[in-house]
Amino acid sequence: MSARLLAPAGLVIGGLLGLAGALVPSNSLRGLCWGLDGIALVIASAMLAVHHIRRGHEMVAAGFLVFLAGETLVFSGSAMGLAESAPLFAAGAGLWSASLVLISVPRLMPSWSRVTAVMAAALFAVVAVHLFLGDRLTPLSRPLPFFAYPFLVATLFGWAWAHARNAD
Repeated sequence: MSARLLAPAGLVIGGLLGLAGALVPSNSLRGLCWGLDGIALVIASAMLAVHHIRRGHEMVAAGFLVFLAGETLVFSGSAMGLAESAPLFAAGAGLWSASLVLISVPRLMPSWSRVTAVMAAALFAVVAVHLFLGDRLTPLSRPLPFFAYPFLVATLFGWAWAHARNAD
């Protein structure tokens, strides 16, 4: 697989495994799905940061680096219980929110994925603020953050599509 297709594949795999982890009832299976999801998204984010740095898209590259940092925090809690991972998730959700905005401000991604990114950013910002204020949310609390994940996954798929169609 070429380096240019590795990133889109990582985004799609990460998105699918992330959603699967949110839907499975087993804690151990959830941890496995989210662990593999995190690895795929960290690799994809690193690849995309390098790609955009080379193209001179500094804000988008910075966005992918911030996404990588947020994903690393969320990923580090994937083997923990939901309540125990809440502080890591709070920091990760805040960084996800910032990264989604950084990547979406320049008009490099498809319009529809920029819209889903802004929606996800707003929802994850609300989650982060609630967690930082001491609210007892977990990564699967409803309505938020549970209903923010589809917007994040749609955004990941949009990024994957944009990069796969432009792969050399």
